[in-house]
Amino acid sequence: MIKAIAIDDEPIALKVIENFCHEIGSITLEKTFSDAEDGLKHLKKFPTDLIFLDIDMPNINGIDLYKQIKQNTLVVFITSRADYAVEGFNLNALDYLLKPFTFERFKQATDKATDYFAVHDNPKSQHIFVRADYSLQKINLDDIICVEALDDYLKIFLHQQKTLVVRMTMKALMEKLPTNDFLRVHRSFIVPIKKVESLRNKTIQIADKKIPVGNSYEADVLKHFN
Repeated sequence: MIKAIAIDDEPIALKVIENFCHEIGSITLEKTFSDAEDGLKHLKKFPTDLIFLDIDMPNINGIDLYKQIKQNTLVVFITSRADYAVEGFNLNALDYLLKPFTFERFKQATDKATDYFAVHDNPKSQHIFVRADYSLQKINLDDIICVEALDDYLKIFLHQQKTLVVRMTMKALMEKLPTNDFLRVHRSFIVPIKKVESLRNKTIQIADKKIPVGNSYEADVLKHFN
């Protein structure tokens, strides 16, 4: 079960969230708060998995409140203002619900939370989550052809799917990927080991892509493929 709390200065909104969580069943809504400061005090003492967090609140808005949370907690922002969406997703929000929202839309958000914890609680999971197009995207590891670094972004090339562009570092992505299955072969490239078709003259062939092997990575690459 996913432990959650809700913080919203509108009692009706809190009741809707409570009813929807009860219908879903996989979310345990442990507390609701109409006062943002009370919610923040609770979080400092009792960490939770997920927060349903209104943005438009007096004294402190939801975005500023979330910035004060130290523990790693997923957040679904809730508001009547669509212009907050970009800032919310820049804070790695799981989702963004625009009031008034339906049960189906609410369930989409909680399904993301369920998938997220299923992946992160299982070290042998065959999926990872990355943030792209203002949402969390689940990627099947078998679909990854290669990853290319491009300034502050990564391009994740996928089999028979559009390329995902994500804002993260190579190091951060490597920490998500199983080390037995993926190898960094260049400061700008990561490859899935089992998809490598050939290695010749410091060039790796995967499907129609030719990927260079960097000088500082050559010894490690040779160790894997010799």
